[in-house]
Amino acid sequence: MPENDKYRMACVIILSFCYGFKVDFKRPFFYEIPDEKGIVRTYKILYNADFTEIYPTDKAVDITEEDFNQLLDNFDDIELWKEKFPPDSYTLKGFVINNMFDVTDDTSISDIKSSLLVSGKREDEIFITNLHTTFEALFNIKDIKIGFIVYNEEDQVFERVLGKGIESYLLFNHDIEACRTALCKNSYKAIVNDNTYFAISDVEKYYKLSGGVAQYKALHDQRIKSAILAPIVDNGKLLGVLELVSNRPKELNSVNANKLIDVMPYIVSSVLRSKAEEENLIEAIIQQECTSIHPSVVWKFKRAAQKFLKDKQKIGNNVSFGKIVFEEVYPLFGQIDVKGSSEARNLATQKDLSLQLSLVDKILDEILTKENLPIYKKLKFQSDSYRSQMETNFKVDSEYEITNFLKKDVEPLFKFLLKRDSSYKKALDNYFAKVDTNLEVIYYYRKNYDDTIALINKNMSALIDAKQVEAQKMYPHYFERYKTDGVEHNMYIGEAITKEESFNEIYLYNLRLWQLQVMCEMESEYYQNRKNYPVVLDVSSLILVFNQPMSIRFRMDEKQFDVDGTYNARYEVVKKRVDKAFINGTEERVTAKGKIAIVYSQKSDEEEYLNYIKFLQSKKILDEQIEMLELEDLQGITGLKAIRVSILYHSIEDNTAFYTYDDLINELQS
Repeated sequence: MPENDKYRMACVIILSFCYGFKVDFKRPFFYEIPDEKGIVRTYKILYNADFTEIYPTDKAVDITEEDFNQLLDNFDDIELWKEKFPPDSYTLKGFVINNMFDVTDDTSISDIKSSLLVSGKREDEIFITNLHTTFEALFNIKDIKIGFIVYNEEDQVFERVLGKGIESYLLFNHDIEACRTALCKNSYKAIVNDNTYFAISDVEKYYKLSGGVAQYKALHDQRIKSAILAPIVDNGKLLGVLELVSNRPKELNSVNANKLIDVMPYIVSSVLRSKAEEENLIEAIIQQECTSIHPSVVWKFKRAAQKFLKDKQKIGNNVSFGKIVFEEVYPLFGQIDVKGSSEARNLATQKDLSLQLSLVDKILDEILTKENLPIYKKLKFQSDSYRSQMETNFKVDSEYEITNFLKKDVEPLFKFLLKRDSSYKKALDNYFAKVDTNLEVIYYYRKNYDDTIALINKNMSALIDAKQVEAQKMYPHYFERYKTDGVEHNMYIGEAITKEESFNEIYLYNLRLWQLQVMCEMESEYYQNRKNYPVVLDVSSLILVFNQPMSIRFRMDEKQFDVDGTYNARYEVVKKRVDKAFINGTEERVTAKGKIAIVYSQKSDEEEYLNYIKFLQSKKILDEQIEMLELEDLQGITGLKAIRVSILYHSIEDNTAFYTYDDLINELQS
């Protein structure tokens, strides 16, 4: 007990004995004393001071009711207590009777309850260490160890528990194991079927008797001598298993296993809470990684969720989640896309198939010199025909036809010959070494193409994501980006998203300028590093301007925002088709390598973006030459125009040097 508390306790006794002021300051005293095994035992001490007499000395101060009331309101003011009860002002005579009770079991159960019921304990590195010590005291066994495993009912397996320092002595070196292989028949029946504990008082004995099966082998290999396996059960449903192990035989047995009866309810509660926390965590990860909601609009979803819960309490389950709509917001759309991606992929496909058919032809020629069978001639004819078709008339369905021929006709034959005739082994081994085991075709040029697209998407996404952090600080707005053969992004800005009356069109203009500048930076970054990509590809950039505010609605079925209303749907139509639009009267697409295209319909948008372009020209981001274009009509949409301007690319070695697309390509190739 702290020294000041002892002083105050003596003062309280004096108040009662000498002045008749009753106040309860009795508290149980607990002392921890190690026994001969080194296990800490907890003792509760009770005292009886009825056989004492108290006498004031000449230093004593009379205590009035006012003094007593003052002390009641100032427990922590030790100086006040010493003022009312000066040191050496009272003498106590007589004796006090103290009784000590061993309450180790009760304390251990309380400690286990506290440890298990506090959320987040599993992440504490000393959690298991403290739990070991507590179970040592409960069982009065030194060096007892505990483990946990989770029961997966769906797959009928035991799984390791995630958490620092949490072991499993049943699983040993495995993270997951079938219940019927982890347990023997008797232990399986006890734990899984009957939900009762299974005690092994002598592991070595039963290891020999069983021939080293299931849990006996796992425990024996870890030099464990005795163990208790206790099922963690809730309403007849197995949740997991608590493992208690000792390195001495007989110490854990079916008798002291009954000590677990008092602690199992807390273990069950802990497991249930942990499962709920894990499910919430998994849901949060899915939400973040798969269906994330942009931070700028989270507040709207929270309000709708709160209303949903309130309505559910009032109405019941027959209630629907409210609509998530943002009205009067301005859209911004941009994309940086691989130019001629379909042609590039088709070319890569042709190269792979051509290479594979060449190998097939060589092997068939070798086979025909030894075995002049008609079926081999037929395969050779088909192979030659497909090679000719690729060179002259490679169509959409050609890839499927040729791939099907290679998988269904050629591969089974080659595998048969590989087993039957060793003389073909070298040629066939070389063939199969080049064939991708998963796709069952040669995947070299297409892999380079796919890897290039993936790298473009990764790097461009990372760049615009990093820039978005800065943009959000300027003014909060909704942002989403998604990967195609390049990276597209949507942005919406307006007062409805910020939920504050702070929006001004200046923030829209600022975001438009930011978008234009960042897209130039993205394209510049790509061309500066294009030599590091597996395939040399070109990209083109496009911005779509829509000058009228619109409403957007979150579509619950698709987990994404979409425009709301028939008029606004026009924007989505343009957005999906505009990059394929031709310049009016020509066969030239509006998007072009080395240039950024800004598509619009209103004169005011034209004037606005010409000002942005002029500003970026002064910053040496855009070239001086500007093209003013009219676009062909899209389906039901007329009057689209475009500004197209070349991007100036910064030299990596010399940041003061700027190049057009043609200059940069010549520089990189020189």
